[in-house]
Amino acid sequence: MKKTLILLAMVIALVIMPFFIDHGGEYGGSDGQAESQIQAVAPHYQPWFQPLYKPASGEIESLLFTLQGSIGAAVIFYILGYMKGRQRDSERS
Repeated sequence: MKKTLILLAMVIALVIMPFFIDHGGEYGGSDGQAESQIQAVAPHYQPWFQPLYKPASGEIESLLFTLQGSIGAAVIFYILGYMKGRQRDSERS
C-alpha cells in the first residue's frame, strides 16, 4: 500500500511540475520544426502530397487530432479486453 501511494504521488508530481516550470519556450509541434528545418536545408523542396482536408482553424485541427488518438486508443483497449476475456474463458473451460 505504501509503495502504491509513493508511486501515485510521483505520477501526480510529474503531471503537475511542468505547469510551474517555465523555460520561456513557446508551444509548437514537431511539424513546424520539421518544415523550418527542411526549408533551411533544401529551400526549393516541394511536398509530394497536399492534405485532403485543411481545417478552418487550429482548434478544429486539435479536435480532430484528439479524436483520432481517442479512437485509436479505444480500438487498442477493445482488442486487449477481448483477448483477456478469451483467455479467462479458456482457463475456465
